[in-house]
Amino acid sequence: MSLINIFSDYTLRTVALGSALLGAMSGVIGTYAVLRKQSLVGDAVSHAALPGIGIAFLLTGSKNIEWLLLGAFISGWLSIYIVNIIIKHSRVKYDSALGMMLSVFFGLGLVILTYIQKIPDSNQAGLEGFLFGQASTLLKRDVIVMSIVGGAIIIIVALLWKEFKLLSFDPEFCQVSGFPKEKLDLILTTLIVIAIVTGLQTVGVVLMSAMIIAPAVAARQWTDKLSVMVILSSVFGGLSGVIGTIISSSTRNLPTGPVIVVIISAISIISLFIAPGRGIIWRRMRDKKNKKRLNRNIILNNIYNLSTEGNGTQGYSLEDLSISKGDFNFPINALEKELENLETLDLVKVKDNIWYITEKGINEIEDFRGGLGE
Repeated sequence: MSLINIFSDYTLRTVALGSALLGAMSGVIGTYAVLRKQSLVGDAVSHAALPGIGIAFLLTGSKNIEWLLLGAFISGWLSIYIVNIIIKHSRVKYDSALGMMLSVFFGLGLVILTYIQKIPDSNQAGLEGFLFGQASTLLKRDVIVMSIVGGAIIIIVALLWKEFKLLSFDPEFCQVSGFPKEKLDLILTTLIVIAIVTGLQTVGVVLMSAMIIAPAVAARQWTDKLSVMVILSSVFGGLSGVIGTIISSSTRNLPTGPVIVVIISAISIISLFIAPGRGIIWRRMRDKKNKKRLNRNIILNNIYNLSTEGNGTQGYSLEDLSISKGDFNFPINALEKELENLETLDLVKVKDNIWYITEKGINEIEDFRGGLGE
């Protein structure tokens, strides 16, 4: 029913569209943060935006969203600028500097908000909503702003595709190739700050970092190609925005922002388990298959070596084939099970509890040893 309401309910449609735009925008720019191992940037900037919101209100006395987001942008960008100064002129590492700025700015923001709440002015009510977001308050003009900002981010990423790609995968080569590495880094960081500030009204300073990181993490599990990763990340982010809006609208007093974050987190966790190639389940299956193949080759190699030392047609008992030296040691029962598996593949044969290697088995182990260069 809620899915149908998206097309008929103006408020629900506005919130869903705004959340989808935020998710798609965050997915695109978050890809570069994840690839550059700067996932903590999103967390630091989103938390650092809080004092900017408070100061903007104190200076203007208005809750006009444009002024509040401008203050958030300046505060968030300033935090990253200070981080760069710290790591450039001290021995403090990047992640430590980010963590320090996150704590300092967020603490300052809470102090400012507490001060504002004690001012005898009813106009300050609602500012605390920026902590966890107020997606339900999105208006048509907010969606238009998100569309413009998201479109601008996508255009800039497209124009600087080659440069951002090089900066993400090989920053040293980017610099020696003559590209303005520091300027590119500044542009990319600024885009991340803009995306985060734009999403504060929807999911808040506490949860916005998840919207930057989670879609890209999920997309990374499904592909090794940057263009596909950017598209998938954008789709995952937009999809989580729509689904989160639908779920929150169908349950009373269920906040939209946290639900959206739960949905994109679930998509990331599912991707971590089932994505082909990188997923945990797929890796376990691949490791199990490789282990079986390794065991098969070890046993075939053992029979082959014994046959080479003998007359080439001699059979061997389980005791003869037991590997008791080296790094590999098969108990008798495990060895028998592996030999039975080899028999089903027609690589060995058994007669009167004596095992023989077949012509097919000889060819397979010779091909295997040839691949190893022996």
